[in-house]
Amino acid sequence: MKSINTITRALVAGLVALGLSTSAGAFSLGGDKFKEEVSKEQESVALVRQVQQGGYGLVTTAELKAMIDSGKDLLIIDTMPYKESYLKNHIPGAKQFLFPIPDMNEWDSKETDGKSMEDFAQLLGPDTNRTIVVYCGFVKCTRSHNGALWAKKLGYTNVYRHPGGIFAWKGAEYPVEGSK
Repeated sequence: MKSINTITRALVAGLVALGLSTSAGAFSLGGDKFKEEVSKEQESVALVRQVQQGGYGLVTTAELKAMIDSGKDLLIIDTMPYKESYLKNHIPGAKQFLFPIPDMNEWDSKETDGKSMEDFAQLLGPDTNRTIVVYCGFVKCTRSHNGALWAKKLGYTNVYRHPGGIFAWKGAEYPVEGSK
């Protein structure tokens, strides 16, 4: 009968070998985690800078769902193209208003599907304290930044961006409206 010390050493050696082979395999199959982190960092910093520039808040997918479920009076705005996205699926109750992907520092009706700043203000309504949540497709999409930025420029105070957008909403398996 082998001693407990010998068995323990053999067991530890086997676990170390298994751990090394598993992590090497995961590393080669899962991509370069270090390069992936650079990409995450770039997206995170870009988001923070947009929020600082726009002066609006952020809301997570779970927080938005809780706001909806609580019956809170809020306006949700989908900034994606109407036919290509909004009609297919959108967060329940969301209204559509197209914004462009590049920074929209000045109002350009060509970029907003022919709609004016007054059209946007009309959608937002007269209550400048109403909670407004703007979203687009996913974190890197900047349509929601433009929508939130313009809501703030028009004097609305409780403006939030839902950066995960419809992708995060669907990823959380929350219900959507539209033709799917």
